[in-house]
Amino acid sequence: MSFSTSSSRPAQVSAARSWAVLVCLSVLQFLIAVDVTVVNVALPSIGNDLGVNPRGLTWVVVGYTIAGGGLLMLGGRLGDVFGRRRLLLTGTAIFGAASLMAGLADSFALLVIARLLQGAGEALALPAAMATIVLLFPEGKARSRALSVWAAVASCGLVLGFVLSGIITEHLGWRWIFLIAVPFLLFVLLATVVLLPRDQKQERAPLDFLGSILLTSAPLLFAFGVVEAGENTGNLPWLAIAALVGASVAAGLFVTVERRAANPLVPLTFFHNRTRVRANLATALLSAALSTSFLLFTFYLQDELGLTPLEAGLLLLPLAVALIAAVTIVPRLLGRWGARSCIVVGLSSAGVGMIVIAVAAQFEAPAWLLTPAMLFIAAGMGFGLVGLQYAAVTEVTEEDAGVASGIQRAADQLGGSAGVTVYIGLGFTSIVHGISPYVLSSGLAIIGLCIAGGVAARIALPNVEVTNTDSMGSS
Repeated sequence: MSFSTSSSRPAQVSAARSWAVLVCLSVLQFLIAVDVTVVNVALPSIGNDLGVNPRGLTWVVVGYTIAGGGLLMLGGRLGDVFGRRRLLLTGTAIFGAASLMAGLADSFALLVIARLLQGAGEALALPAAMATIVLLFPEGKARSRALSVWAAVASCGLVLGFVLSGIITEHLGWRWIFLIAVPFLLFVLLATVVLLPRDQKQERAPLDFLGSILLTSAPLLFAFGVVEAGENTGNLPWLAIAALVGASVAAGLFVTVERRAANPLVPLTFFHNRTRVRANLATALLSAALSTSFLLFTFYLQDELGLTPLEAGLLLLPLAVALIAAVTIVPRLLGRWGARSCIVVGLSSAGVGMIVIAVAAQFEAPAWLLTPAMLFIAAGMGFGLVGLQYAAVTEVTEEDAGVASGIQRAADQLGGSAGVTVYIGLGFTSIVHGISPYVLSSGLAIIGLCIAGGVAARIALPNVEVTNTDSMGSS
């Protein structure tokens, strides 16, 4: 499709069609966001059905997010080179086929392969979708509204994934958490064909496939190493050591490859824009804490309080409702305060939420006392992620919109998976004694949020021009 600049809407795409495209792509965003968390509550049922222990089941969650996050920047580059409409269709089709495969899987190995393919489909589709939205809406109040809707849909999908998982698993079975998305993905495919103009021919450039492999391998090896290191077998964890060394080597090779590649995944010029770099670093640290909080809620409600999946899922509804309320007012506050202030408020709220989780778990509080923690986590997501997302794509152009979008999404997903791996992995490890796993995991997340706050305090952005009468849905 033809997008001339980042400051004006393409002449052939009307305002009404732009919002129709946003609705269509928000459906895709919601389904993919749901898929990140929908398996959590269903994991015990999957394990019982396929005969897998909890240690193996973690790869159903972490494998998906790392595969998707590791390939996202390649997806962004592919969109810039081959066209965003084409990548949207390809990625959505792969994600839909993998969802069908996961729902019909008769073995754990097949399920894991399907989850990896879902991550690959996401990596192709979402950077193209976000870049399309960024370039359809002019920088300023229109883009802030669109990105607020986009972030709200993603956040609600992440939260509602827990609720939907409990309902679907208890009444339909775990396979339907994957199968139910297939008809909606068909709708996205048809709507994309109808609403988006064909891509214009673009100059082909060499692609950094080796960099993508290394970027995916490093976090996978790191996650495996951390999980193995936490197993108290009484023997020297050679496998864990080898995995962690392999992760370090892969990370080092990635930097070397990026410096020498003719068309790297992350051009060195990207690091010249310190606002984007800081926004993505803070995004990774915030997502690490948020993903950790989701699992802590689930573990506490089911493992400590003995609630059923359905009961646990329904008790997370305040988080979803509070999140919707938070992202509704963010565009106005973004205009009054500026993106940096909203980011700091979001990080601070997330930190308070983690403290409440730790205190509630330490004193074995009833489920309803977790509601304040959910409200603070919702504020952290609503304020923090919207502000950081706006900062991460500031001053994008036709040439680098896909790269900026891919990096922002990769920071979000890889940060979340790293948080689960490190904070939950170390917090619940069998080699740590005498400290509540909830307190330890929350404490590690709070340290990460403090670092993110220091980074975010140095983000300088002009205030977004948004009036008090603006609303997210107006065009």
